Amino acid sequence: MQTQTSATTADDAIAPASISDSWLERRFRLSAHRTNVRTELFAGLTTFITMAYIIFVNPAIMAIAGVDQGAAFVATCIGAALGCLLMGLYANWPVGLAPGMGLNAFFTYTVVGEMGYSWQIALGAVFISGVVFMVLSFTRLRQWLLDSIPKSLRFAMGAGVGLFLGLIGLKIAGIVVPSNATLVTMGSMLKLPAALAGLCFLMIGVLSHFRVFGAILISILTVTLIGMAAGIVEYKGLVSMPPSIAPTLMAMDVAGAFDVGMISVILAFLFVNMFDTAGTLMGLAHRAKLEGPDGTIENMNQALKADSTASVIGAMVGCPPVTSYVESSAGVEAGGRTGLTAVTVGVLFLAAMFFAPLAGMIPGYATAGALIYVAMLMSTGLAHIDWEDYTNTIPAIVTAVMMPLTFSIANGIALGFVTYVVLKFFTGKRADISPALYTLFVLFVAKFVYL
Repeated sequence: MQTQTSATTADDAIAPASISDSWLERRFRLSAHRTNVRTELFAGLTTFITMAYIIFVNPAIMAIAGVDQGAAFVATCIGAALGCLLMGLYANWPVGLAPGMGLNAFFTYTVVGEMGYSWQIALGAVFISGVVFMVLSFTRLRQWLLDSIPKSLRFAMGAGVGLFLGLIGLKIAGIVVPSNATLVTMGSMLKLPAALAGLCFLMIGVLSHFRVFGAILISILTVTLIGMAAGIVEYKGLVSMPPSIAPTLMAMDVAGAFDVGMISVILAFLFVNMFDTAGTLMGLAHRAKLEGPDGTIENMNQALKADSTASVIGAMVGCPPVTSYVESSAGVEAGGRTGLTAVTVGVLFLAAMFFAPLAGMIPGYATAGALIYVAMLMSTGLAHIDWEDYTNTIPAIVTAVMMPLTFSIANGIALGFVTYVVLKFFTGKRADISPALYTLFVLFVAKFVYL
């Protein structure tokens, strides 16, 4: 609350004439948004610290898929930086971007781990979904598709991704382990990695409640230090020249992704990225006061285009879909109102490339605690579902629950959409089924029958 108050005071004290002649004023329209350079830079730092955990978590997840961890670290930083710069310079929005949580886990554990595709083909699927997202964003098809998918399924997709991510975090930590009798069971919390993962999760929750600056990052680093003191983490240094990005740069296998079995994967990347982006941007627009009196959102089309283009660029350097981060709300609360905030975040991501040794010694149980916490936040979307109409509720629950139970975001989406169409059709509510949903129904049924 103190940060927000100080930012507001800074806004009120602005003298537009003092910055009217500067390049930054002309480029970002600072005075029109009632902000100044100092406030925007501080907001960018705030956003970066709240989302910097991704530079540790994403390379660790990608490495499990066989990607060189050093290259994945640099790709994460570059993909995030380019996305932020694009959002700031093109859309003039105070939003940070980075590889999406949940989708990176789907990339590794489902597409590569369960389905058996190479990580290069998985990157090809990310690239194709990004191109489709770009095409939709530059045409009216985007709005048509957004309007065609019922809200209950949109919220369920976000919540399901959260549950999927949470299960992966619990698995990495050893809190949930396989069982021949019950499929899964509780692991031993007396084992240090599981205990430290639980500590990290609880620490993030407590610090976040008290609005501590950079709660996730502080908790990850604290648990890493505890592991180091216990002798289970090896100190590797803090700063070095960035590792080579050559192993992931333009490594995507687009031709290999043109496989019938990859259709549902591409659609999963597309839908989750698109709906998550739209929801995040609309929520941040309200907080950043980018809504006009008539409800229109300033530069919304440009923001969606920047986000979709970032996904394509991310695939080229070696990232899962790069998307807008809801953590950007921290920077908005600190006074960020323009693209200068996003540009600041981008520059900080580039600077982070020199901290590869630190990223390399963050243990899996520390990132697992962060995964579990982020999963809890994403699951809150279930609260927005219409629980009175079972033809909405049941498909939403199927979507959310089947993602972790089948260990696949794509399967959860497919089963949820099929359930929705069947229930609406046979209960006389056919007006709720859009042409797009009928098309997807046929595709998903064909997937289950023939694949």
